[in-house]
Amino acid sequence: MTTAQSQANAGSAYTKKPGTYNAALTEVTRGTPMGELLRRYWHPVGMAADAGSTPRKVRALGEDLILFRDGQGRAGLVESRCCHRGTTLYYGRVEERGIRCCYHGWLFDTEGHCLEQPCEPGGGQHRDRVRQPWYPVEERYGLIFAYMGPPEKKPVLPRYECLDVMDEGETVEADDSSIGGGGGQIIPCNWLQHYENIPDAFHVPVLHGSFSGVQFVAQMGLMPKVKWEYADAGVKTLSVRELDDGKLHFRISEASLPTLRVVPNPRVAQYSRVESIGWVLPIDDTSFRIYVAGRVKNPGDLGKIRSKMNNKLWSDLTEEEHQKFPGDYEAQVGQGPITFHSDEHLATTDQGVVMLRRLLQRQLDAVAQGKDPAGVAFNEKDAVVNFDSGNYVVERDDPRVASLLSAKAAE
Repeated sequence: MTTAQSQANAGSAYTKKPGTYNAALTEVTRGTPMGELLRRYWHPVGMAADAGSTPRKVRALGEDLILFRDGQGRAGLVESRCCHRGTTLYYGRVEERGIRCCYHGWLFDTEGHCLEQPCEPGGGQHRDRVRQPWYPVEERYGLIFAYMGPPEKKPVLPRYECLDVMDEGETVEADDSSIGGGGGQIIPCNWLQHYENIPDAFHVPVLHGSFSGVQFVAQMGLMPKVKWEYADAGVKTLSVRELDDGKLHFRISEASLPTLRVVPNPRVAQYSRVESIGWVLPIDDTSFRIYVAGRVKNPGDLGKIRSKMNNKLWSDLTEEEHQKFPGDYEAQVGQGPITFHSDEHLATTDQGVVMLRRLLQRQLDAVAQGKDPAGVAFNEKDAVVNFDSGNYVVERDDPRVASLLSAKAAE
């Protein structure tokens, strides 16, 4: 083959090697590096109302669990398989003191203690030797959080200033419909494909601002000047857009550990601190969902953040419209169940993605070395979290934007 022929054939798909992905960053089951890291944090596993007198299936971090609330009002999260003979507690009956298995009537409380074995002599004289696998839960912001890691490493459930400090007339509302995911409640791809989308500032003016038409507001379609910074437990994306009146739209978003999307309203309903937080919950290696809690003045305000394509909600689009007006769902699910990192060609505008991956790798290394990862606290004082995220209007001489204005757009 001549040099000219070789050059002409370069890049042929036939010569491409099979793609691979970074398993350490993507796989979340117990025993995997990321699975063990994520288990060192609290994660929302349901809305407060989901815990009731009817057992509810929960799948989180590759584990099948049952959520319920006993007659005394205590929420419980237990392994789906009954520890007696393995049938699912989904068909159990919730009672005053716990959940009773349908198969042989064993009764377990919210912490897995076996209270009754009705078929055994004396109601189960050795029932205290049996315990249904369970996880601790706490309720906050209208959500139920679970800690699924080593008991001796359990941190304090964080409190977030942006959800605790209310402006006049505000309350906190929770939502489980995966706002911010661009699609349905369950999104069929790896969680990292969404999480690393948070510092990907340049997909906003392209995907959301020009390619599919204006999905948020026109000013979000302007090409921003961007820089990224490490926070204590995350990566901050700082961007500036020029407004018609000569002022600047200064925007800060954060991808914060373990899976938090701290993204101010892309519809720019107000210029102020971030209004809501989203938790990206990996269901397993190839699906995730998002729980959101935010400050609202009216019920349903959270849902108004949801993006639209062709002036329709994602669920109302035809297949032709999905192809013509793609959003985050199409772009991320379109990468495949777990994207092939070996096939990527990262550029300067992907700096935030690279920084986030490096942050995650540092936490994997810390846990492997027996250390605590960033963003966990073991007392109430240290568990209070503040974010810089928000939409702001600033003057050109604002010191926060000086370095951005003097930088190239993609720096």
